Amino acid sequence: MASAPQAQALPMFYKDLVPLNSKEHGTWKIKGLDDASFMQTQHAIPLTVEEFPNASRNYPIVFSVGDNSVPLILMGLNEGVNTFMGEDGRFNQPAYVPAYVRRYPFMLAKLSPDAEELSLCFDPTTGAIGDFKEGAALFENDQPTETTKEILQFCEQFEQAGQRTAQFVEELEKLGLLMDGEVSIQQTGVEKPFVYRGFKMIDEQKLKDLRGDELRKINQNGMLSLIYAHLFSLQIMREVFAKQVESGKMPQVTEAPSVQV
Repeated sequence: MASAPQAQALPMFYKDLVPLNSKEHGTWKIKGLDDASFMQTQHAIPLTVEEFPNASRNYPIVFSVGDNSVPLILMGLNEGVNTFMGEDGRFNQPAYVPAYVRRYPFMLAKLSPDAEELSLCFDPTTGAIGDFKEGAALFENDQPTETTKEILQFCEQFEQAGQRTAQFVEELEKLGLLMDGEVSIQQTGVEKPFVYRGFKMIDEQKLKDLRGDELRKINQNGMLSLIYAHLFSLQIMREVFAKQVESGKMPQVTEAPSVQV
């Protein structure tokens, strides 16, 4: 029997984490979730660099504050507010679904802090996995089915994308291109603008001031197009703000709280 991952802070969405194994889950199946209520109150979702072009069409892309900054999409501008989700736990408009969301309820995790390998685990509190009569089997004759192999492959690809994303952010920091972000949005009929902080963004002036060799390097390695996808996406913050106003989920103050991402 495989042991559960040792107690640690669980990632966003996950309420528990159990390693998938044929002994305990040999007859289990997976079926689609009826809704995405698990993300209904999440306003910021992690993003990998490969997803920038698609995600930038629907969401503002920012970077988290603190050490080990990561890219995030903003589905709302205040904690607990998701303007893309309806009360029924479904998207209220066509929009790109990040790989972080599509991976749930599975993920790769270490079964112990000193383990070298990652194991395929899942959140047992979800209604998507269980000893169901219907659904796609996870094991057959104690061996992983094609479904399980595809899930494992997706999770492995997600981990690899995460490593490339960390390298991208590390290079941004080396070049000094990340700065504390601030967006001021003026609401009609309100004297003072709503000011959003608590995230990082690309410093456009420092981008313009890069040396020719540095600019050539980030253009050749593909970073420059990702940077501009991020910068162009920031305009969508005003659209998200408008959706919050329309839904009545804006704070009744003239300066909004910082975005906690």
